[in-house]
Amino acid sequence: MLEDMDFIKSCDVPGPTKEAIRAIILYKSDVKDTDKVVDVGCGTGGITCEFAQRAKDVTSIDINPEAIEMTQKNLKKFGLGDNVTLICDDGANAVKNIDNIDIAIVGGSGRQLENILELIDSKLNSKGRIIITAILVDTKVEAVNKLKELNYNPKIMEVNISNGRVLDRGIMMMSENPIAIISAKKR
Repeated sequence: MLEDMDFIKSCDVPGPTKEAIRAIILYKSDVKDTDKVVDVGCGTGGITCEFAQRAKDVTSIDINPEAIEMTQKNLKKFGLGDNVTLICDDGANAVKNIDNIDIAIVGGSGRQLENILELIDSKLNSKGRIIITAILVDTKVEAVNKLKELNYNPKIMEVNISNGRVLDRGIMMMSENPIAIISAKKR
């Protein structure tokens, strides 16, 4: 796993997804070295970099040109990227042009989550996996409902991570924002 502090960051680009969350996403994805992965809303590229080390092919999408630039910088920093395609476009438009997806991760949808999930469903290989990360309650509900409508059996977990900071007189636990990880496999 890559460490959070090693990523190049920007105040204008979300991320990277925290290390513990990336680890859960990798576990839930059951990624294989033959998989084609799509990362919608790649931000600084935390998830992209992890999958670039493990999957055959990764396509990372973000509507923000600065996010694509940050992802590119992080890929270069970690010596990754030979198997990564970066697309600066909105998620729905970009997914229309991608076929044979094994794993789709949606971390940002620009208010197009339902449309993106419909498109992913139409492009997802049999036994393909969808993982959605969400911090807004509305996004969690929307994701679960849309996956159910598409005939998936979604699983949702809420993750609260606290990291210890050692002080002179003890350890202070510092909480991260809670995040939901919604996962589903194509039947």
